[in-house]
Amino acid sequence: MADGILVRGLNAWFGEHHVLHDIGISMAPKAVTALIGPSGCGKSTFIRCLNRMHEVVPGARVAGTVRVEGVDVYAPGVDPVQIRRKIGMVFQKPNPFPTMSVFENAVAGLRLSGVRERAVLHEAAERALRQAALWDEVKDSLTKSGTSLSGGQQQRLCIARALAVEPEVLLMDEPCSALDPIATAKIEELILELRSTLTIVIVTHNMQQAARVSEATGFFLLGELVEFGVTRQLFTNPRDKRTEDYITGRFG
Repeated sequence: MADGILVRGLNAWFGEHHVLHDIGISMAPKAVTALIGPSGCGKSTFIRCLNRMHEVVPGARVAGTVRVEGVDVYAPGVDPVQIRRKIGMVFQKPNPFPTMSVFENAVAGLRLSGVRERAVLHEAAERALRQAALWDEVKDSLTKSGTSLSGGQQQRLCIARALAVEPEVLLMDEPCSALDPIATAKIEELILELRSTLTIVIVTHNMQQAARVSEATGFFLLGELVEFGVTRQLFTNPRDKRTEDYITGRFG
């Protein structure tokens, strides 16, 4: 597979603690892959390995192969900053930069990469805010602080910030866990729209959400990928007893 995400033999550690064990997974391009499993099972660590955020933690290390859109992410000489630009990330808690306006939040990544032309920044901000279904709500308040927005709007602003640098992949780590049902529905609509142009990986505790937005789902448990397959099949007819026990609420 030349594009999408291909992971083989991925192991990850925090110091001596071995947190991911020999993960192998192939995620389709321009589709949504959901990752489910109980807290502490390795889902977030796994997606942080995809864009080399894991190694930012002191004492953390990774072994194995990760190919994203045909590029070996851990190959010698590969610039992790370039990787993180190509593979955007949205976190659990909306984290707009508090000292920046809505506009400056949207273009922060572009400014970091050296873009200075006002017209280019304005065009990129509008495009990204439209993609994040936020433009109509903020176009008259671009100079206001990013933190003056509601929680759901702040999360869409963070999505716009990730989209402004035109990534190929978007990683979302529990993007709706801090949001109310109405804001959650907007983010889910957005995910369904974005998948025509992006490869999306979403970590979620919410199995209904995984069922609504994803084509494929992986179930993680104790640092292992127990099962991976078409979402509908995994939820209705799981192959592994542990997957069935988790989905039916026998543990969680």
